[in-house]
Amino acid sequence: MAYRLVRARPNHDRLPELRDRLDDGEIEPMEPFGRALTAALERAKFDPESGEAVWIEEDYCTPPLAMEREAVLDEYFEDVTVVSEDVDETAGWKRLEDLPEFWEQLSNVQ
Repeated sequence: MAYRLVRARPNHDRLPELRDRLDDGEIEPMEPFGRALTAALERAKFDPESGEAVWIEEDYCTPPLAMEREAVLDEYFEDVTVVSEDVDETAGWKRLEDLPEFWEQLSNVQ
């Protein structure tokens, strides 16, 4: 399996809509990436130094995240960047564990 370390600058005005789509289960059935994208965005972290969302995502696209960006990510994030194209999923999330939860951080800001 291929896992990517992803960073993206959130479009704060659009995030309530993304949260609703995740809560309603709208993204999860999107084939072939919906389950992986939903899981990654639910677990996303917030980097307070950069203001970016950070997550680990299972992805097999060339270029990386092509389908996810077209269908979902580019609506809610800018500067979506794959920092590392081949990371161990467990080790990747462990690297992010000290960062605050993305969705909790946003609720504290709003």
